[in-house]
Amino acid sequence: MIAHGARGRLRRGTGPTVCLALLMVGLSGAVSLDRASGQPASPQTAADVYYKIEGVPVGPPAPTSGATAYARYGYLDNRILVWFVTQQHTYFGGFVLALPIFCVIIEFLGLLARDGARAARYDRMARDFLKVSLLALSLTAVVGSLMLWLFIMLYPSFMRYMGGTFKTMMPIYALVFVAESFVLAAYYYSWERMAAPGLKWIHASIGVMANGLGAVLLLLANGWVAFMMSPAGVDEQGRYLGNVWHLLHSALWNPLNVHRFLADLMSGGAVVLAYASYRFLTSKSDEERAYYDWVGYVFLFVTVCALLPMPFAGYWLMRSVYAFRQSMGVTMMGGLLTWLFVVQALLIGVLFLGVNYYLWQSMGRIGGGERYQRYFKYLVWALMACTVIWLTPHTLVMSASEVKAMGGAQHPVIGNYGVMSAKNGAINVMICLTALSYILYRRANRTLTISWLTAGNSAMTALFAAGILNIVWLAVYGFYLPASIRVGLSSPQALTTFTVLLLGLLINRAMMRGAKVHGPIAWGKMSVRGMVALFGLAAAFTWVMGLMGYIRSSGRLTWHVSEIMPDLSPWAFTPTLGFAAKMVTLNMVVFWSTVLLLFWISNRDTKPVAVDELALADGPVSMRTASRQAQPS
Repeated sequence: MIAHGARGRLRRGTGPTVCLALLMVGLSGAVSLDRASGQPASPQTAADVYYKIEGVPVGPPAPTSGATAYARYGYLDNRILVWFVTQQHTYFGGFVLALPIFCVIIEFLGLLARDGARAARYDRMARDFLKVSLLALSLTAVVGSLMLWLFIMLYPSFMRYMGGTFKTMMPIYALVFVAESFVLAAYYYSWERMAAPGLKWIHASIGVMANGLGAVLLLLANGWVAFMMSPAGVDEQGRYLGNVWHLLHSALWNPLNVHRFLADLMSGGAVVLAYASYRFLTSKSDEERAYYDWVGYVFLFVTVCALLPMPFAGYWLMRSVYAFRQSMGVTMMGGLLTWLFVVQALLIGVLFLGVNYYLWQSMGRIGGGERYQRYFKYLVWALMACTVIWLTPHTLVMSASEVKAMGGAQHPVIGNYGVMSAKNGAINVMICLTALSYILYRRANRTLTISWLTAGNSAMTALFAAGILNIVWLAVYGFYLPASIRVGLSSPQALTTFTVLLLGLLINRAMMRGAKVHGPIAWGKMSVRGMVALFGLAAAFTWVMGLMGYIRSSGRLTWHVSEIMPDLSPWAFTPTLGFAAKMVTLNMVVFWSTVLLLFWISNRDTKPVAVDELALADGPVSMRTASRQAQPS
């Protein structure tokens, strides 16, 4: 790997500069010539390291061991520089991927809205964030070019090999990047010219096209990252065998695509959450506070939609890692990097607690929400219990003498509880409890009037009780199964959770038909504690993203490309966990500082929130009147 911290993640948004440079450093096809005739010699076949299919080598072999011991420039640590720049590029790449998706979704919500004022709010919000996306796209390209220059200067043999192996994909990547940049610019600058009702749907289609191109870039970049972790399409010497699909479609490509797509959505949503919180806390008028309170609510819902399937995507990725190389999985989850997963589990628990806390604080702006306050303490205790189970380690960091005294690597007490079936059960219960909090939030300002109210509440209670009991039973049953069978329990647990969420939300929606509304949502009346929690959630999202990226890349240990190309530099060792945490925190702080600067630049010429855009009443504005006309969809 690129000295672990370096991570070597060639992400989307690097730009044509990256692709052209890789073409220049790439080697030509390695076709041997007959010395006597000067004609191509008879091709020799070799076996694919993953697919075990014979093919003719057409790419360069991996560099020799002497070429992978890199020079060091004074006290300059190569991996620290590459780690820092690559993480910034990763953050901004995810930001650039997520924001256009959000903008298109919001524009479609505006098109489907029946209220003209609500449609105007959606349209304005989408355009504001698309402007930031264009600024972030330029910054992503600049950071990507810097990242590429560092790779070429500090890790030249690695770049020659990757450029020669993936040279058939580089022109495609450059073409798609240019096309996405052009379409995204056209999407933004045609906003006003295509504002007519008939043209608005065509304009939204342009946004869909831009997001489709962005998704292709993500898939290509993930192919390079997955190749470094689980190479395919090459022989034991690292020579490309000519099958592009095998080179791209390695063992971890599909789970990595899903995992990174959701992570990018979370990262982009987190940026908007922080911005909405910041603008709410610094606003001088009720109208602006109402608007950014509403923006924070909308994007929290979008971000949570990406968070809920994240544990399942992460489990799929790690299960694929174990299937490819069990030793890599053990290193990541049961060995060197175990305690980073404990930290990650703690942060996931903080995220779910933060989301629920924000929902409970949100009831302060809803008339009638006090009816459900007494239930929240029970949800807190249940969420805390699940968090403790979720972060309980299966193994402990111990010295050799401690392992000998204990009689094995597993603690006689904790080792019985920190198994994956219990952890999966805890996270699934937390998801169900979060869905229950949202249902109570939706009911807060309504009195249900349906004739089958008692039957509906009984069905809802039975659904959540049966679902949670089934999840807990499967978690306990996993203690009596060997590890090879226990991992399969994640599927019925996930299916149970999905069933509870889907049926619970559908039943609640049906029960709220014709409900008596106690009062409007007083947007802008959110407590300061709730908005601070929103900002904390945004920071936690990006911290988790940086931490998990480090864990995923460090699983390769000293390999640039697993089992094919090592990094033999003297300083190519895995940093301590404390040092890794400091680097992740530094990256997060720099990213947030840059993002806030981007928001400031993009809003210098933005007009203040207008009263009519928020559907507020003319003259002296009361928040009750404003909220009555600005109900969310």
